[in-house]
Amino acid sequence: MSRTQALSWRSRLGGRVRGWFSTEPERGFDALPVRVHGTEFARTAAAPVHVKGFDQPLVWVTFALLMIGLVMVYSASIALPDNPRMGAGYTPTYFMIRHAASMGIGFVAALLVFQIPLSTWERWSPWIFIAAIVCLILVLMPFIGKSVNGARRWIGLGLMNFQPSEFAKLGVLMYAANYMVRKLDSHADEQDGKRIQSAEKFFAAVTPMAIAVAIVGALLLAEPDMGAFMVIAVIAMGILFLGGVNARMFFLIAALLIGVFVIIIASSEWRRERIFAYLDPWSAQHALGKGYQLSHSLIAIGRGEIFGVGLGGSVEKLHWLPEAHTDFLLAVIGEEFGFVGLVVIIGLFMWLTRRIMYIGRQAIAMDRVFAGLVAQGVGIWIGFQAFINIGVNLGALPTKGLTLPLMSYGGSAILLNLIAIAIVLRVDFENRVVQHGGRL
Repeated sequence: MSRTQALSWRSRLGGRVRGWFSTEPERGFDALPVRVHGTEFARTAAAPVHVKGFDQPLVWVTFALLMIGLVMVYSASIALPDNPRMGAGYTPTYFMIRHAASMGIGFVAALLVFQIPLSTWERWSPWIFIAAIVCLILVLMPFIGKSVNGARRWIGLGLMNFQPSEFAKLGVLMYAANYMVRKLDSHADEQDGKRIQSAEKFFAAVTPMAIAVAIVGALLLAEPDMGAFMVIAVIAMGILFLGGVNARMFFLIAALLIGVFVIIIASSEWRRERIFAYLDPWSAQHALGKGYQLSHSLIAIGRGEIFGVGLGGSVEKLHWLPEAHTDFLLAVIGEEFGFVGLVVIIGLFMWLTRRIMYIGRQAIAMDRVFAGLVAQGVGIWIGFQAFINIGVNLGALPTKGLTLPLMSYGGSAILLNLIAIAIVLRVDFENRVVQHGGRL
């Protein structure tokens, strides 16, 4: 071996040895060589772990509900400019354009919200709840809140009317999930052969949450908006139960809430009349009064029969059915697409709710309790509100002013619904990262 060859061999050997022990591996390649059956893989590029960033079926079902809602809002509101009560300045596309603009704002907000880790939401949750309380107080002020049909529920923001009750749903949801993580130990202890939870002391565990829900409820009833109060109460109760409150405590909370709602209804004359109208909407006393919306909703659904009268063919939306583009959008869907259309919409909401609950359960199984409770809270929110709206349109429940999530006309409702879905997608994304061995 010549001197030149020896120097070259020593240089290569020294470079290889230094490469093995170097703390800064060559860019894009493994630092340590691997030899398998005489083949060296020292120069094999490191294979990155690919994490599928979001639940695509959930996104597509949400998108389908939004698009169906946009088309149906246009169909249900196209004749509203001809209504003398609407005044001048309205065009057939007025409500559709505003609804589409709200969806665009919601998409942008959802993209931004998706970037926020759940750990950040957990830190912010008390402040989000306080902000919701502040908004509920502001809307009651005459020079800030906007009164429509005797209810002061909106704050005018130009492009859309912001409804603080929608924000309050998110605020209570976040606060309840954070409260369960901080105050209640969801793991049971074994003592004398019995499982005893740290939430056994009922009043000590539930009183802070009860006070929070009572404050929100008092502000909502002052608007008044009993429908939103019902949704918020169910969200809080559901998160308490899913977070570890035992069955005895859960049924006690449910009984207390039912008692509160019965007292509220019994103490209000117009609420009592609405219940009586629900029981007999066709009577001469109620058909043109409190039962007017329900009776025309049932007429619309009855006209649709199996396959409907076709898109745009609804008669009830021609000034017969009030709020056809908001609370009673499902009745127009039933009239134009019949029983088949209703089954499709109900099926989509059932799948969406089940999928969201599954994502939350998956997060809890990974010991990500806050993320899991938030996701399941969103599932309760969307599922219960859709259940109430569908029940009202079908005459199974008394009339309440609750819109159909992701579909009915309403800027702040669409905005908050999309933000809630984005948070669920973030929970799913973090679940996938953890499953692939990543760090959050």
